[in-house]
Amino acid sequence: MPRGLLRLFTAMILVQTFPVCAQDSLQQVVAAPGDGIYSLLRRHGADLSRMDDFRKLNGPRLGEGDQLIAGSTYVLPSPVPGDSLPETKTGPEATATETLYELFGPDYARVPERSKRLEGAVYYLISGHGGPDPGAVTRYGKGRISEDEYAYDITLRLAHYLISHGALVYVIIRDPDDGIRDQRILEMDRDEVTYPDLEIPLGQKERLEQRVEAVNKLYRQHRGRYQRLVVTHVDSRSKGQNIDVFFYHHEKSKSGRRLAEHIHATFRENYARFQPGRTYTGTFEDRSSLYVVKNTLPATAFIEVGNISNTRDQRRILEPDNRQALAKWIGEGLMLDFESRED
Repeated sequence: MPRGLLRLFTAMILVQTFPVCAQDSLQQVVAAPGDGIYSLLRRHGADLSRMDDFRKLNGPRLGEGDQLIAGSTYVLPSPVPGDSLPETKTGPEATATETLYELFGPDYARVPERSKRLEGAVYYLISGHGGPDPGAVTRYGKGRISEDEYAYDITLRLAHYLISHGALVYVIIRDPDDGIRDQRILEMDRDEVTYPDLEIPLGQKERLEQRVEAVNKLYRQHRGRYQRLVVTHVDSRSKGQNIDVFFYHHEKSKSGRRLAEHIHATFRENYARFQPGRTYTGTFEDRSSLYVVKNTLPATAFIEVGNISNTRDQRRILEPDNRQALAKWIGEGLMLDFESRED
């Protein structure tokens, strides 16, 4: 992976100069260690959709790959009239989607309505492993990091994105107290459960059967609607092998193939836009032998987001801004698939 990996996952725009007097009237904030643009905006209550405006205002102050420099002062975009987050819905009228809001944690519980472009779509999201099975584990610094924690964080961010555009979303593997986290090192635990609140079994086959059953039961309840399943994993290979994001589908599922192809196309286009000259080597292909792909009823995309053992790939998942970008790009691919669906 070439230098400037963060540039892959942070939108790049031409630097635009603004008069000093215009910036003097804007709120100024200081970046803390580990801050990215996304986490800085969120901490100060700024509209998270204004990331491009932030870059325009602060271009000369940004480091390589649009990184923030700890201790440096940045200006926040001025609020757009009417910009505000709606209150989280509560009470007896709350839907299955709304019950997911608290899973996002206190800082992300309120989901703004960005559009209704996914209205009518139903998504089932499975993050790999969980409970007694952390998945791939590797040393990082003096501690360890595990596949399930990073796959889960990306999955929650994807759920947040899909809900904000009107989709009904079921998070199948759930952690009662983690929520979306903006730390680089995500603490490992074993308290994940399977929807709605089932203890995850010790045996691998039993674990897979449990999550397949949860998805298929919900699928039957929503029969006749557009329904898709997204499974997110972090791969584990030799330390020297860095990989691009790649996708699997069932060989006999035309809808599954289109789904994987649309997400893959979105990644390829974003690579071309944000890293011109770099060849994207991620693929989409049949992997019908995977238990979840083979046995679930909805059309499925199985996604591997990187090699947790590779130093360069680790940056892709350790940086919260990168995890946010991964979720957004997957979401854009899902939106492309929904809007080009064959009725």
